[in-house]
Amino acid sequence: MTPPTQPPPNHARGLEYDVATLHRRRFLGLSTAAGLAAVAGCTTDDSTTTSKTTSTPTSTTTSTPSATTDASTDVDGIPQETGGPYPGDGSNGPNVLTQSGIVRSDITKSFGSASGVAAGVPLTVELTVVDADQDKALEGAAVYLWHCDAQGRYSLYSDGVTNENYLRGVQAADGSGKVTFKTIFPAAYMGRWPHIHFEVYASAAEATKAGQITRTSQLALPKDVCSTVYATDGYDGSAQNLSQTSLENDNVFGDDDAVHQLATVTGDVSSGYVATLTVGV
Repeated sequence: MTPPTQPPPNHARGLEYDVATLHRRRFLGLSTAAGLAAVAGCTTDDSTTTSKTTSTPTSTTTSTPSATTDASTDVDGIPQETGGPYPGDGSNGPNVLTQSGIVRSDITKSFGSASGVAAGVPLTVELTVVDADQDKALEGAAVYLWHCDAQGRYSLYSDGVTNENYLRGVQAADGSGKVTFKTIFPAAYMGRWPHIHFEVYASAAEATKAGQITRTSQLALPKDVCSTVYATDGYDGSAQNLSQTSLENDNVFGDDDAVHQLATVTGDVSSGYVATLTVGV
């Protein structure tokens, strides 16, 4: 039996870092809640998505509602989260943002002098960046997105992939505020719910000089899709790691069950999945 996937190196440090940020987020959340209470017509979806494992992993279509899917409707700001210990933005070691080639849609391959390719179930991530105050798409805003591979490793940091920079990329939003990344479904590693990191910048120029970050947050993936993907080859240990956590007890998503961060995911293992999320900033 293949041993379970182990967390990336120094992941314990990452959890401590996440917890510290979560405390700050809860404090900010209390302050924000007081202001929102005075706004007429604002509602919050407190429901928790019911999840199940699909018995046929090669043919499933799943739709999990996100907080909002239309930039023309009221949009809440996405919670500020930790970037974790493996951001690659210069704040903790390597800085991939200033390297030629980082602006790209297909992030499955490394670029520059690196040549590695991340294997896994295909996943397209579509984020729509919106001004939460004006409910207006932010054309030209840039998103830097990164996540672990199918073995739970982060390029630039984890043993075996320190010389790779795959699963990291920057895209500028189109006229609808949309950015699209071609990637793979990330693993579930010990101690965290399956997730994808991202930072929002005012522009691609700001992102590629590792400048001022507008918002740092994370996207959560729905349980039923995760269970299906983790039943396939290449995700050794992910099913076990998934079974040992939940959105409710995750140290980032647990305070509100990722109500504003849970992506809508459609597709299947053979043709790939598409994850969509509206990001209010």
